Amino acid sequence: MKSLLSLWTSSLLFAASAAQAGVTFAVPDAQLRALGIQTQPLKPEQKSVTLTRPAQVVVPPSADEVVSAPVAGLVTQVLAQPYQNVRAGAPLLRIVSPELGQMQMVLISASARAKLARQTFEREERLYAEEVIPQRRVQEAQAALAEANAQLLQARAALRLTGLSKSAIDGIETNSRPVGEITLSARHAGVMTEIAVKPGQRVEAASALLHIARAGTLELEIQVPAAEAGLWPAGTKIEVSGRGFTARITGASPGVSPGSQTLALRARIEGKTAGLRPGELVAVALPAAMDGWDLPLSAVAYDGDQAHVFVRVQNGFEARPVRVLAGGGQRLRVAGELKPGEAVAVTGVVVLKGAWLKAKEGE
Repeated sequence: MKSLLSLWTSSLLFAASAAQAGVTFAVPDAQLRALGIQTQPLKPEQKSVTLTRPAQVVVPPSADEVVSAPVAGLVTQVLAQPYQNVRAGAPLLRIVSPELGQMQMVLISASARAKLARQTFEREERLYAEEVIPQRRVQEAQAALAEANAQLLQARAALRLTGLSKSAIDGIETNSRPVGEITLSARHAGVMTEIAVKPGQRVEAASALLHIARAGTLELEIQVPAAEAGLWPAGTKIEVSGRGFTARITGASPGVSPGSQTLALRARIEGKTAGLRPGELVAVALPAAMDGWDLPLSAVAYDGDQAHVFVRVQNGFEARPVRVLAGGGQRLRVAGELKPGEAVAVTGVVVLKGAWLKAKEGE
């Protein structure tokens, strides 16, 4: 190839010009195939260029379910494993608590008072019907019954918040037999992301024990240069490279990282998320800006920092300066003084660059 190039360049008359469009140099049609030069017409409708950027799978705040201790007590058993898929209602851990026993005794006492208050009210109603007692006695019994029922409902609600089921609470109330421990269960299906306790550990009420990421609600946090963030507004569809997942941009962080000068884009993953784990690092393919022209990477030559493409003109080529908008894989998106239908060299560009530089020297 070098000898062929030398023979060609030595035999050509370079008709160089300093037009704004760039330097024009002659290349006979007969030389194109011998020099391995192929051209491609410009088609603005092509949109195959994508940018690859790193991203991390994260759990949105709305999907992070915290399982906390309803009462102070001792953790006796942890039933879940880190990063385990859990179903709704699955048991997660068990706690024994003196406080739980006291709450059950309150329920049993409230139930007994409510029964007595109902019996008293029914008796007073009968006596009033027989005109034995005044109506005031009935009204007082009715008020006492309402107060006892309210206390019973409060005791039931307090135990319900501990994680005891309705059937368990009904059994305690009916049989007057307190249970010794409570089992905390998952309210929603998801992935166990954090376990903050161990068996034998004492915990206080409201202590965070477990974290569960709800199923199907994962997001991506994508790091992009601050200058590029405006290329992908909310609603832009993106792909997780090689994984078959798609997502849509939901927004961008308001601040820029001082060290890297990047900011984070947030994207909600669409459809099922099976196979993705919170904290996992992935690569995402972002669509490049849709203006400009889509070309192979091999079509662009550089003179210093300035990119050029070689446009086929009559009996030769013209070097046109372009601006690279985006690049990904083997494709580039460029902008410049180009028109639809113009033929741009996509192979043999190294040969054309050598001829072009010699043409520039001969200006």
